[in-house]
Amino acid sequence: MTRLASGDRAEVLVVGGGIIGLVVAWQTARRGLGVTVLDPAPGGGAAQVAAGMLAPVTELQYGEEPLLRLGMASNERWAAFAAELTGASGGLDTGYRQCGTLAVALDSDDREELRELHAFHRRLGLDSQWLTGREARRLEPMLAPGVRGGLHVTGDHQVDGRRLAAALVRACERAGAVLRRAEAAELLVEDDRATGVRLTDGTALTAGQVVLAAGSRSHLLPGLPPGVLPAIRPVKGQVLRLRVPAAYRPFLSRNVRAVVRGGHIYLVPRADGELVIGATSEEQGHDTTVTAGGVYELLRDAHELVPGITELPLVETGAGLRPGSPDNAPLLGPTALPGLVAATGHYRNGVLLTPVTGDLLAEYLATGDLPELARPFSPHRFTKVPA
Repeated sequence: MTRLASGDRAEVLVVGGGIIGLVVAWQTARRGLGVTVLDPAPGGGAAQVAAGMLAPVTELQYGEEPLLRLGMASNERWAAFAAELTGASGGLDTGYRQCGTLAVALDSDDREELRELHAFHRRLGLDSQWLTGREARRLEPMLAPGVRGGLHVTGDHQVDGRRLAAALVRACERAGAVLRRAEAAELLVEDDRATGVRLTDGTALTAGQVVLAAGSRSHLLPGLPPGVLPAIRPVKGQVLRLRVPAAYRPFLSRNVRAVVRGGHIYLVPRADGELVIGATSEEQGHDTTVTAGGVYELLRDAHELVPGITELPLVETGAGLRPGSPDNAPLLGPTALPGLVAATGHYRNGVLLTPVTGDLLAEYLATGDLPELARPFSPHRFTKVPA
């Protein structure tokens, strides 16, 4: 494996080693380009606390049809992508499961909202099945007796974000990408073009193309000219991890989600007995403190949905930051600054959009052509510069 020495030039320099930066690096390296990933701890970031739902249909909100198309394309890619990644990483499992999602209503108002969502799905030609409360409980017997109805979406699945990150780190290394465990202190710009970054120790790394994939801190990189990227806001999500004892399995067979007291909650059961409950949505800046209130709200709402939840051991709490763009859709492709490419702003869909982001950005970096699927998400939609 060829490794770049300090100060050497790469064809592509990826700033940020979360799952988005890693997948771009891996897919680009597979195309034969020399790639360096810059991150103090590659594989960290929001994926370490993400529940890993692959839910383009049940996550859909009104007015997000372009994002739906992107999410559906990525979801269709996931099975093959997971198999490719397991092979490329030397056998690391991503925890990918084709399990489906059940979205349920706990009162009549929620039921009407789900009915409207079901009608919206039908208008868009999406596959979701309406269930009575009894039918929903037949699928998931642990649901509360008061469940009033539900939507069953067999095409929504799940993956383990932590395993995904570990597999991407290994795949990058095996593909020849350099993982530089250091921090960028400044974007280098010469003759109105991004040319690399300066590290905190003063070392300059140069590259033909720089990919900014630093999550909610992407727009904060010193040296980035004003207006090139919109502000990427951090949206805090607190998550709980419980353990289902062997005698209680299967506790849940598929992803379960609902709206309780106006807040969204989901439960994601892993094959190994882990149960992930998430997630709060808090606009608190770059704070990742786990709070008593956040834990209480998640357990309270999960208990209303699945009363038996309080019998399970609570083994971990955590909080991460979703990178939200002004319209909550990702920034994919070249920016107004030549040489600088964006791969950020994925908000709540980072895990879902991992395969398609890698495909689209690697295609652009290798050929200079931005694929049609990525064009609605060009950073130019905020800078008013023609793509």
